[in-house]
Amino acid sequence: MQKPIFEALVIGAGMAGASAAAHLAPTRRVALLEAEERPGLHSTGRSAALWEPNWGHADSRALTRASHGFLTAPPPGFAEVPLTTPRRALHLAPPDQVAELEAAIAATADFQAISPEDARRIVPALRPGYAAAAALESVVLDIDVASLHQGFLRMARAAGAVVLPNQRAARIERRDGLWQVETEAGESFAAPILVNAAGAWGDAVTAMAGLPKLGLQPKRRTALIVDPSPWPVSAWPLVGDIGASWYARPEAATRLMLSPADETDCEPGDAQPDELDIAIAVDRLTQAMDIAIRRVEHRWAGLRSFLPDRSMAIGPSGAPGFFQMIGQGGYGIQTAPAQGRLLAALVNDSDPGELAPVAALVDPRRFQTVPA
Repeated sequence: MQKPIFEALVIGAGMAGASAAAHLAPTRRVALLEAEERPGLHSTGRSAALWEPNWGHADSRALTRASHGFLTAPPPGFAEVPLTTPRRALHLAPPDQVAELEAAIAATADFQAISPEDARRIVPALRPGYAAAAALESVVLDIDVASLHQGFLRMARAAGAVVLPNQRAARIERRDGLWQVETEAGESFAAPILVNAAGAWGDAVTAMAGLPKLGLQPKRRTALIVDPSPWPVSAWPLVGDIGASWYARPEAATRLMLSPADETDCEPGDAQPDELDIAIAVDRLTQAMDIAIRRVEHRWAGLRSFLPDRSMAIGPSGAPGFFQMIGQGGYGIQTAPAQGRLLAALVNDSDPGELAPVAALVDPRRFQTVPA
């Protein structure tokens, strides 16, 4: 079969790959290769993301802030609904976490210390005595993940990109100045540029291309939906302990989404929730709040993939034309617009502007350099 020649291949059509394709397509003919029957089946489709500029390492914080303008005022026609809605975050400190909260307040201008009594006025279900201290973070936004993801796919297609589901990479090699990708469906694609945006499968794609792995580790995160009746929760902030052992946030106006904030090492795949993690989440919530959980209405798990230093890898790998866009951890959604913009600038060897300092932080070559 004759190989269709593109100018860039992007492997993975989750949020990272969709953003990469959307930003590359105006200047290059792009093929977006997705392993599953539809884009966003794994981490993207299972994410309940917030825009939180005060969390993560320096790279994720910078990329989060650089994404704010796009998320709050996307290009015309990008989405039919607003991508964000205001939400606050309430951080609680049981007695053994007070020092951690005080350090966070000192280091973060947007953390306003409030009394435990004020915290209970904001979230009346809090049990007296659970929190010895509290802080309110006001500059937080809910993100409509599905609309953001579909917007990037729409933007990519409008610029000429081809989105191809059911094209799981089976073999990758560089030959005659092109990256050659053969898929399990028997199709072949070639382009001088290959972008690895394969999420939890990022190291598998890297190895398939004959390059050293970066040490990517997928970690399972569990979530569930519960009924908080009789409490009205729609106006509640996201709430959790500063030690990040649990958090909850309103869902669909009358429900709570709850997570034990777990990070369990696992292999890439279709993540499923563990019953023990569900029980831990319920126990931690009921210790903090006067809510009787009679049943779990919905449960799921997703993968958040981290590199050894917990920063991202965005940019050239050291091998000609091979670019990484992996290791987003828990920050891939809120940083997606800036990630795509940075990736396109690096692929096109153009000025990344205010993102130039970030490029150094996320350079994949910090792990190893592959001789050209």
